[in-house]
Amino acid sequence: MSGAPEWEAAFAPASAEETQALGAALGGVLGAGDLVVLTGELGAGKTTFTQGLGEGLGVRPGIISPTFVLVRIHPNLIHGPRPGGPDLVHVDAYRLSGHGEVTDLDLENWADSAVTVVEWGRGLVEDLSDSRLDIELRRPHAAPGAAAAGAARTLDFDAEDDDEPRLVVIRAYGPRWSQPPGVHWPAVERVDPAAFDAAEFGAGFGAAGQAGTDTTEGDR
Repeated sequence: MSGAPEWEAAFAPASAEETQALGAALGGVLGAGDLVVLTGELGAGKTTFTQGLGEGLGVRPGIISPTFVLVRIHPNLIHGPRPGGPDLVHVDAYRLSGHGEVTDLDLENWADSAVTVVEWGRGLVEDLSDSRLDIELRRPHAAPGAAAAGAARTLDFDAEDDDEPRLVVIRAYGPRWSQPPGVHWPAVERVDPAAFDAAEFGAGFGAAGQAGTDTTEGDR
């Protein structure tokens, strides 16, 4: 599915904590069958955002990048904030080279009963649903190879960069998202995605990378 989004919203979180707060707010309105596609270069905050989604969904904590496992399932907690809610299926498509390898993951087995979040999934997983949220994360001073090879962190913000601003742009596609949901967004700076000027975040604020465009391993 392509074309103009049904709606879009953009935020400029100043820290990993604010990025997680955005994810938690959005996770509170997600339901079974929802597809979320995350795009962003290394260290942009994709896994950090997913941790927030998991909090809002009320699933088992401990979300990390599933890079070497490809798929991790976080079940709903019966004593959590949303008992009986959907599980979270967390996918890292970084090493997938095409639709055939996505098909081999059998994601359709969970597509209707869980919330599926796919990092590096743009251009690969849109066929899983007729609706999706495409979420793009950008960071300032992005540079290929910024993450140390083999590094493993719970947050995918670099430790020294936690207070640098990110840009999080949420674009909604398909009938599920024909109207903006009633999200109680946290007190994070909002920006106009249509009028956004990268210069506001400094000359090094770059566009988010696409799946497979950076071969550096480590923090994703």
